[in-house]
Amino acid sequence: MELNGVPLHPLVVHAVVVLGPLAALTGLAYAAVPRWRWLLRWPLVVLAVVVAGAALLAVQAGEDLLASRPELAPIVADHEDAGGMLRNVVLGYVVVAGLAAWALGGASALASGRGARETRFGVPVAVLLVAASVAVLVTVYLAGDSGTTAVWG
Repeated sequence: MELNGVPLHPLVVHAVVVLGPLAALTGLAYAAVPRWRWLLRWPLVVLAVVVAGAALLAVQAGEDLLASRPELAPIVADHEDAGGMLRNVVLGYVVVAGLAAWALGGASALASGRGARETRFGVPVAVLLVAASVAVLVTVYLAGDSGTTAVWG
């Protein structure tokens, strides 16, 4: 996969590297600050879905790049493993973000307070969202570090 002769993988990876930590930080804020939940609910879900889509595209583009340049296989093996792990983590993050958007209540944007709700799953879901957010941060770092090591030595 190429865009104007440039391999698509390094282009798409930048979306994952920028939006992945942003999605994770949004998840941490969503879990920790109930009064911000009305504002962060949709950005959390949208960022999670966009990062997952970008990660899927990055993995596919990376596999295509490796198929076109098989001599890179020895130096990108760790990066390939880390990228696959990142893909799986962000796919799981989509599920956790959706669950958190549904299960975690918080203040409402309405002056009347209508729409604010809590479920009995609040604390476990918040803990799960924090764990998933940390997992996204760690795997983005690991995939990025192994990729830069493969490219720059």
